[in-house]
Amino acid sequence: MLLTPSLLPSSPHSPPHCGRGRPALAPLLPVALGRHEQRGWGSLSCLVAGRASPCTEARLIITLTSVPCDARLGPALPRTPNNQIHVSAMLPGKAPLPCLGPSGLLLLQLLLSPTSAFFPNIWSLLAAPGSFTHQDLTEEAALNVTLQLFLEQPPPGRPPVRLEDFLGRTLLADDLFAAYFGPGAPSRRFRAALGEVSRANAAQDFLPTSRNDPDLHFDAERLGQGRTRLVGALRETLAAARALDYTLARQRLGAALHALQDFYSHSNWVELGEQQPHPHLLWPRRELQSLAQEGDPTCSDCEELSCPGNLLAVTHLTSGYFGTYPPKPPGKCSHGGHFDQSSSQPPRGGINKDSTSPGFSPHHTLHAQAAQLALLASIQAFSLLRSRLGDSGFSRLLDITPASGLSFVLDTTGSMGEEINAAKIQARHIAEQRRGSPMEPAHYILVPFHDPGFGPVFTTSDPDSFWQQLNEIHALGGGDEPEMCLSALELALLHTPPLSDIFVFTDASPKDSFLTNRVESLTRERRCRVTFLVTEDPARVQGRARREVLSPLRFEPYEAVALASGGEVIFTKDQHIQDVAAIVEESTAALVTLPLEPPAVVPGRPLVFSVDGLLQKVTVRIHGEVSSFRIRNPEGIFQSQEEGTGPLGHTRRFGQFWIVTVNDPPRTGAWEIQVTAEGTPRVRVQAQTSLDFLFHFGIPVEDGPHPGLYPLTQPVAGLQTQLLVEVTGLGSNSNAGGARPHFSHALLRGVPEGTELGSVRLEPVGPPQRGLLAAALPPTLASAAGAFSLELVGQDGGGQGLRRAAPQPCTVAPVLLELSGPPDLLAPGSRAPLSLRVASFSGPQDLNLRTSVYPSFALASNLSRARLGVNESAWGRLWLQIPDSAPPDSVVTVTVAAVRRDGGPGSPTHAFLRLLVQARAPQLLDRCDRSSSADQVGDLGTMRKGPLWQQLELHKAQKVGGYEDVGARGSQSQPVLQHSSQKCEPVHLHGVQG
Repeated sequence: MLLTPSLLPSSPHSPPHCGRGRPALAPLLPVALGRHEQRGWGSLSCLVAGRASPCTEARLIITLTSVPCDARLGPALPRTPNNQIHVSAMLPGKAPLPCLGPSGLLLLQLLLSPTSAFFPNIWSLLAAPGSFTHQDLTEEAALNVTLQLFLEQPPPGRPPVRLEDFLGRTLLADDLFAAYFGPGAPSRRFRAALGEVSRANAAQDFLPTSRNDPDLHFDAERLGQGRTRLVGALRETLAAARALDYTLARQRLGAALHALQDFYSHSNWVELGEQQPHPHLLWPRRELQSLAQEGDPTCSDCEELSCPGNLLAVTHLTSGYFGTYPPKPPGKCSHGGHFDQSSSQPPRGGINKDSTSPGFSPHHTLHAQAAQLALLASIQAFSLLRSRLGDSGFSRLLDITPASGLSFVLDTTGSMGEEINAAKIQARHIAEQRRGSPMEPAHYILVPFHDPGFGPVFTTSDPDSFWQQLNEIHALGGGDEPEMCLSALELALLHTPPLSDIFVFTDASPKDSFLTNRVESLTRERRCRVTFLVTEDPARVQGRARREVLSPLRFEPYEAVALASGGEVIFTKDQHIQDVAAIVEESTAALVTLPLEPPAVVPGRPLVFSVDGLLQKVTVRIHGEVSSFRIRNPEGIFQSQEEGTGPLGHTRRFGQFWIVTVNDPPRTGAWEIQVTAEGTPRVRVQAQTSLDFLFHFGIPVEDGPHPGLYPLTQPVAGLQTQLLVEVTGLGSNSNAGGARPHFSHALLRGVPEGTELGSVRLEPVGPPQRGLLAAALPPTLASAAGAFSLELVGQDGGGQGLRRAAPQPCTVAPVLLELSGPPDLLAPGSRAPLSLRVASFSGPQDLNLRTSVYPSFALASNLSRARLGVNESAWGRLWLQIPDSAPPDSVVTVTVAAVRRDGGPGSPTHAFLRLLVQARAPQLLDRCDRSSSADQVGDLGTMRKGPLWQQLELHKAQKVGGYEDVGARGSQSQPVLQHSSQKCEPVHLHGVQG
């Protein structure tokens, strides 16, 4: 566990000031060589546009023409007055500078303020101020490689990205996207993908299945085993990405980066004087050399917190022991710190460089050097993946696009001809209109269904292949209503990237309504929005046989899934379906849904929504048995339901469905909608904007060696939970000058009634351009299970009210459900043990535990029921049988549901675990160019020339590790998360991300 883990939302880093505080890491970028003073004190000048310019920003990319060939990275130097700084360039060890050529890769080390450099977890700051974190290193590396990609691949139809545009500026994801895709291009998907990787990385320090496994952290001198696990995780990343399961790929990438970064903090690589990443850590065809042997003493006794000289004069590579597993042999080093039991046994002390605090890190003075090497190694790993996946595959891995995917679930029974044609028309229109543009969909998913079958799923990134597959679908056969709609939707959710829209075309109710709760949970886990386009036309009854009288409530499962996902159910007729289906294109155009007050139509009361200066293309959709409606803008101008162009915009009607497109630019302020209708009409207001937000939850963990936040996808009843928000779009908006938009409060409402549950103040975390906000959820909210919506309230740059709503409602889970996979290879013909834990923190629970697996492999469990008291946990074991016929590089999804036996209120709690089937002798990392020279970048696909790193090769290696049987039940006196020494991975927890 390198460097206090940070689980705050993914974001770029803030711009520290030159010449103050401790050293930090600057971007690693290709630069032309120019002149500057390599060592010594004095004001730094940078050659920008042919003239010298003083350094005013820490994240400056400096242009150089020549540097002494013997330049080496110096130690951290004290602060100096008058904003003077010392700059050192990190250059390839033992490599002469002339081999860099006219362009090279330099890492600049600047002296920065501890409060404005890399952003650690706010809880970590209390114990280790100014520490670099796993999240910092991961995101910094990803941003650098993304900029490298943008520089090497000019955007079609736009001017190329210029390196000089980023000189002296903070490297922000928003600014990278604006420069490459155009002003206002949303970076939300990219930053969400980085967040997945970063949280999977940091979660390795908290999850009970990984935190105590020495192989996953390069502890206990298990360096060879650690490299095997590291390479295995990278191989799984590649295989999952090639199987188009990017969620699983990001989870495995986070685990790999964690281990890679830990190596430089937990081993003595830095103490040996090394100034470059280990040349063979990502090159396992070479054995790790000069390893300390079992009988070699490595440390002397140190009774102080800080132990700078406790390593013996050894030249062998070692790492510290942590805790009691495995036991520390005599003479060996400990990890060290307050929570390391082994550090109290002679030799006392430790060697970790995790933080700047001596209480946690006995070698805290070397923290910055370890972070520098970990960053460079992380960039190597990202570059390796880029080379193996290609630029398009790498872009999909990190979602480096402003566009969402296009996912269709199609009923193919004989009565669906009009709907299928409507889907084809919309798909063809989107593909043709957006081809080659930044908004061209990156993913296309198609799942057909009828009765009794559904599937198979078709997934591609090629619009022509998608159109060809879609064009082969025809409405054939009948089958009685209902149909297998939810089964097909579940299949689509398993293959659709997060933060996507899924469109379901059908004229039938679901036959598989028993899947409703599971599909609801899956939409929340994937954060996908589902829209149902239902044609229920009595004129077409003859097209479908009906063997029974159907309930008028038969479409309620669709309503439940739409509510849980933030989508909607739109009923229309076949003559209107092609017009109504136009919402497909609108919904894939990076829209935000504006919150309404009240959230649903109340007779005699207007619906109010706020329009700020950052919105455009505002659209009002009204659906139902509406007799009249009227829209009023802040100036008192109104427009009624008549079709055509009015004073506020253009109105279209398709049966019981109205769309009002407001004229641009919309008037800022409070707008009103008054609706008169039978029943309960639905109203939705959407708009385009780059200003949006991401969020997740976390539980403060302070009882371990690395305090931080235990990551949650949703709150758990009985656990005090933090809300963490990341505002996107601030970088591009701030460039226009003037005041910066900001959010001050989060408003929580019950779902679906809209009752206000409370308002919490959002506290800024770090510099404002990062857009990081945090708040503690009200204890009353976390005390009981239920659904709530999240709205952010603030002001735009002009002082106008600003409101944004989360696209999906949130749910408080009644219990914590953890499901983790095996440490060993999941191969055809194998029987894999899975670990299950269920815990209650709010009250007694009597639960049935139900399991399922896709594809339909054999799955057995020894835990089918759990009776729990407050702060009690139950553990169980599942066995997954992988058949010999299972194709390698295929993904298996295991689901566990915890259901109340008394049928009381509240939805079941679900946990989803994604696993990868691999061949026993995988070759994924062996396809490299053997003729490449040793100083090439580890870009094993295209082998771009790059002198900084040696060629990277990864060979066949199977993961190792133990697994102990579990089946016990334990209790805790306090509602804290329990940890164990089990050694299994990967992990996905309902409520907990891993």
